Amino acid sequence: MSYTTQMDAARQGIITPEILKVAEKEYRTPEEIRDLVARGQVVIPANKNHKCIEPEGVGSMLRTKINVNLGVSRDCKDYDIEMKKVMAAVEMGAEAIMDLSSHGNTQPFRKKLTSECPAMIGTVPVYDSVIHYQRDLATLTAKDFIDVVRLHAEDGVDFVTLHCGITRKTIDQIKNHKRKMNIVSRGGSLVFAWMTMTGEENPFYEYYDEILDICREYDVTISLGDACRPGCLKDASDVCQIEELVRLGELTKRAWEKDVQVMVEGPGHMPMDEIAANMKIQSKVCMGAPFYVLGPLVTDIAPGYDHITAAIGGAIAAQNGAAFLCYVTPAEHLALPNVEDVKQGIIASKIAAHAADIAKHIPHAMDKDNEMARARQCFDWDAQWEVAIDPETAKSIRAERAPEYEDTCSMCGKFCAVRSMNKALSGEYIDILG
Repeated sequence: MSYTTQMDAARQGIITPEILKVAEKEYRTPEEIRDLVARGQVVIPANKNHKCIEPEGVGSMLRTKINVNLGVSRDCKDYDIEMKKVMAAVEMGAEAIMDLSSHGNTQPFRKKLTSECPAMIGTVPVYDSVIHYQRDLATLTAKDFIDVVRLHAEDGVDFVTLHCGITRKTIDQIKNHKRKMNIVSRGGSLVFAWMTMTGEENPFYEYYDEILDICREYDVTISLGDACRPGCLKDASDVCQIEELVRLGELTKRAWEKDVQVMVEGPGHMPMDEIAANMKIQSKVCMGAPFYVLGPLVTDIAPGYDHITAAIGGAIAAQNGAAFLCYVTPAEHLALPNVEDVKQGIIASKIAAHAADIAKHIPHAMDKDNEMARARQCFDWDAQWEVAIDPETAKSIRAERAPEYEDTCSMCGKFCAVRSMNKALSGEYIDILG
């Protein structure tokens, strides 16, 4: 039987190799994954031209996945450094890489990613449009934007973020509602600027059906970008954000009618007490399509530590239905992240995702935690390193501050509760001062 997309196959009752692989990873039956893909509640972004991909499923009932944003800019142009970040991110367990390059000839790097990187690859074609044509934004046409979507699909990109949900009506909303941070989405701001300069409708909204045809041909998953995501706590859950979400729900349904897989992007900066409600609203409005969040960042005053503010929000979001966390690094709002920033961002996001998976009772999510408890109870340090999210950091901390006795640490020494309990329960003498 032939099929065009993973959703098309699932709706025909076909279990594709990608569905089978995801089922194995998630401890689910192939039939379960197939049915979730058919309903749009799970997506498997896997472009037909991305031959080296290790397929992953994205959905609220599966393991929470992590995305890493990378790419060169005018101030940081070294593609070799970006590739090192990519490989480091994959080694640390990131399931997706988004190439957000905004300078130079981007296509060779994009092709290198889809020919060598096993993670899902995402892009934002509106960024690349100005670079690809080397023309100012106002001179580009709707066809120019659509042609770049096709180029990225041909190059093997697995998902594309498209800011389809803002329209000319959004211009009046932004002017009238007096947001503190207006639009902070880079792609959303470019679309907004293009509309204001040309007087035309958003091309990604106006020519959405043509875009769907491209995505169907290559099985590219659409990540419906949230152009009006809140850029500060004060703007969270406002009319601009919610109205765009309603439109994204309508666009989700239209994509499903053509068997195109869809993720929906979400906030942004948001107070902790609003996150759960936002996740539930999204699920209702977008009919269970996987939700992809940036953070959410739960405070605005922690530059240099925004990987922590995002991890707090990400854990809450994932526990309440978000399926995909876009990592945030310590460099957020400040600079292009370096290799160490990337590491810190990934670790923080993985902790958030893992904590949420335990709370959601994802199959086998707590296995490594149970292994860690066993290893700690019997002072098996090597076993602890094997299950640690970041074993090298854990090992280096212990080595730098090594204790006098192997069955203790340099904080507790012989006051160690675990040591005392082991000895007490086995009937041994408990020496503290000796």
